[in-house]
Amino acid sequence: MEVVPAAGNQKAKKHIHLFYCSECEELALKIAASSDAIELQSINWRSFDDGFPNLFINKAHDIRGQHVAFLASFSSPAVIFEQISVIFALPKLFIASFTLVLPFFPTGSFERVEEEGDVATAFTLARILSMIPKSRGGPTSVVIYDIHALQERFYFGDDVLPCFETGIPLLLQRLRQLPDADNITIAFPDDGAWKRFHKLLQHFPMIVCNKVREGDKRIVRIKEGNPEGRHVVIVDDLVQSGGTLRECQKVLASHGAAKVSAYVTHAVFPKQSYERFMTSNSAGPGDQFAYFWITDSCPHTVKAIGQRPPFEVLSLAGSIADALQI
Repeated sequence: MEVVPAAGNQKAKKHIHLFYCSECEELALKIAASSDAIELQSINWRSFDDGFPNLFINKAHDIRGQHVAFLASFSSPAVIFEQISVIFALPKLFIASFTLVLPFFPTGSFERVEEEGDVATAFTLARILSMIPKSRGGPTSVVIYDIHALQERFYFGDDVLPCFETGIPLLLQRLRQLPDADNITIAFPDDGAWKRFHKLLQHFPMIVCNKVREGDKRIVRIKEGNPEGRHVVIVDDLVQSGGTLRECQKVLASHGAAKVSAYVTHAVFPKQSYERFMTSNSAGPGDQFAYFWITDSCPHTVKAIGQRPPFEVLSLAGSIADALQI
């Protein structure tokens, strides 16, 4: 018999005042629409004549004693300073708690020092965020989705509480809706992606690819697994130019995959590199992705791509709304 907790025993939802940067407005609206416990607030994002930020937090007095969050997008170095300025100001407004939601940690792939002189900017950004002032409720919570390397959690200092979430549940939900849901195989473009995600996808057959050097070229090959007759979904945390994904698609198709699709949480796509994946730009059926799923962690990309085939946007809004209640 199912036990339903008495109404008086149910944990009440926190009422969250959510501020957001300009490029995250659409995502912020979706987050607020997904939960009646979230109220949007606004900031005047202005600049002085010399280009430096002239910022104003609206209703600053009204948020005293309230739970506050800020939805950030560090899409380029040019916008980081103004957002950091707000992020450092909000906890000092006598608020009950503060949560920073940074869906995409942009320097995450620059976490290694391979020779003297390399600068690990992932560590630099983590140190900056670790300096966020405490609110009256204690340290700031920092919500990040599918950070590139799990060891980066140790880059953050003890004065913030990193909360690492994943977009994989959104992919799983979408895969269950497919007509060939019982014919899905998951592929990883390299061992790093396998280590990152395989435990979240372990009930699917799996393929692992890797890059091998042949002369001056690096060739993608199948290390283990069989794609023949399967709808193969390549899974990774992010995509930049997309060269590796494209090579994986070709090798999977050449080994008999019935369809090849892809999922990445963070569609960075600098210099409009998403164009190479557009169905309208493909050389033919064997060169196409059936689906290319992305989240809205990179708002500029989502705005540029829209829902143009093969792309589909799986919104993080509901997941973020849930994370704000932790």
